[in-house]
Amino acid sequence: MLPCILPSMKPLSKTLLFSLAFYFVAAISYSQDITFKKPDYELIRKAIADASSDFYYPELMNRFKNNDTSLTDEACMYLYLGYTFQKDYKPNWDNPYEKKLLKYYQSESIRKEDYDDIIELAGKSISESPFDLRQLNYLGYVYHLKGEEEKAQATSWRFQKIVSGIMLSGDGKSCETAMHVIDVGHEYVFLNMLQFQFKGQSYGNGCDKLNVVKDSREIESLSFNVSRMMEVERKSFEH
Repeated sequence: MLPCILPSMKPLSKTLLFSLAFYFVAAISYSQDITFKKPDYELIRKAIADASSDFYYPELMNRFKNNDTSLTDEACMYLYLGYTFQKDYKPNWDNPYEKKLLKYYQSESIRKEDYDDIIELAGKSISESPFDLRQLNYLGYVYHLKGEEEKAQATSWRFQKIVSGIMLSGDGKSCETAMHVIDVGHEYVFLNMLQFQFKGQSYGNGCDKLNVVKDSREIESLSFNVSRMMEVERKSFEH
């Protein structure tokens, strides 16, 4: 049985589904072979704490927030997974802005008069959780609708780099090669982004497997490694 990490599966509007695919899904062909490297968390922990390392965490985060386009996918994997070693990381973060944003997620269209409210709420969410994929992608989409293309592209770039870092950690085709995530909600962003239809779920040994309706890609499931997330959650209960 899956531990308490399953997010609510609220229905998504066509608008949100489009925004999830707006900048990135065209660039991903999940049927192709994905080059990946299984994360070594002890190596990540040491590297992000070493001021002389290319992966020193404060510097990585500054470069990410400043949209440094020289950031490699490997650096983004260290940034994303390395967040689990930061004091601000909460494995089951309860987004205080989710309820207010929900009405926009489920709306078939976004009104111009709502742009600023969405931008403010999504921005607050991202300031508290910098790898909030859903808000990053939605924010980039709303910036685009508002005509603020520079901000739209900058926000979309952050989204893309996080996704690239996750995809470097695994191909998701089995539990042995699962993509590593630090928030279970990110699994469903991938599900929607890759336009798979959710069918069911199973969990075991740190692997969260989402079963999907088979299509022309002949893929029956996406596997995500949540072992690091569960480890941090377990340790939080021990204190």
